[in-house]
Amino acid sequence: MMHITETIKTSLDAIFVNKVRSALTMLGVIIGVLSVILLISIGHGIQNYVKDQFEALGSNLVFVMPGKTPLSGGRDPAEAFSRNKLEGKHVKLIKTQASDFVDQISGGLQVGETIKYKTKSYYASVLGLDASGLNIQNYKYSQGRGFTEREVKSKAKVVILGPKVAEELFPNTNPIGLNVKVGTNTYKIIGIAESKGRNYDEAILIPLTSALDSFGLKNYSYIILSVKNDDEINLAVKQVKRALLRDLKADEFSVMTQNEVLDSIQSILQMLTLALGAIAAISLLVGGIGIMNIMLVSVTERTREIGLRKALGATPTNITIQFLIESLVLSTTGGIIGIILGWLASLSLRGFLRTEVPWWSVLLAFSFSVFVGAIFGTYPAVKAGKKDPIESLRYE
Repeated sequence: MMHITETIKTSLDAIFVNKVRSALTMLGVIIGVLSVILLISIGHGIQNYVKDQFEALGSNLVFVMPGKTPLSGGRDPAEAFSRNKLEGKHVKLIKTQASDFVDQISGGLQVGETIKYKTKSYYASVLGLDASGLNIQNYKYSQGRGFTEREVKSKAKVVILGPKVAEELFPNTNPIGLNVKVGTNTYKIIGIAESKGRNYDEAILIPLTSALDSFGLKNYSYIILSVKNDDEINLAVKQVKRALLRDLKADEFSVMTQNEVLDSIQSILQMLTLALGAIAAISLLVGGIGIMNIMLVSVTERTREIGLRKALGATPTNITIQFLIESLVLSTTGGIIGIILGWLASLSLRGFLRTEVPWWSVLLAFSFSVFVGAIFGTYPAVKAGKKDPIESLRYE
């Protein structure tokens, strides 16, 4: 019986003799593992992006949203906003009824609009807030200032630009004091916000009253508030709900803490990440089928070799192990190369997303590549081991 080391050596020799065929066999596994690693990495990058956006808002925040949103158990977000009844009176109601828990509170409005300066234009999110809303969300300014409560009450047409908007409309220019068109209205620039993340950097801020007036609206997109005591956030939520129930029905609003919103979004994104990984794993199965096809062709091409080895004393088990080792080496090597390429691709995306490659995704992808090699290499290996040595030697 041939020693196992000789079988391994023969398997490796067969792989290196047919370099092109071996490379093409590994290609399917490489692409499959690369896809799994990269898509899971992108999924984690999106989760990190959402987390960073919420951390940029501040801590211990409570959000009041119109209707029952999907995050709070509702079904259709469009229906929730179409039934939006949040108004200024509800901010006053919360201030009055939950004053023991609420530190600062602001209504909020968010719409999309084109911002114009002379011949330049930029489509941005327009965020309408009270002066206290700027404090709640920890806005700081690289130039100029924020708007005051007096400007909010007087519906002043003043605007704070996000850094990305300022960069696009005013490259190498100090825009403080200049005017821009927000829709059909003219606003004076009083400040440039510091970077807080892409969503905020590509937005502009105007007083909430000015936003309602400019866009002909009366309802808020949301209400945001900060809680005085970190340990009393759950009590604050209950008190806010009691306050709103004085004027609204239970299904006309949702009250959620910042952590609840973040956890809900993260759980959705985790499922999405796993789904992306599962879809990418399909390409690994395709790679496994490719391995089986190539190995079957290899068995046929090497029929005389198999007959000669059996004539020299190789058993069917030796032949089976030889071809199975070839399959495992090809799939394992392809898995390692795919992991390296996936990690490098993840690094290349760091400029856009805070991607990361979790250890479990590497282990999963590598294990799956080995599994694919073992499963799809077994049939060709067994077929090779069963070949009759006399018939094999006669094969042309």
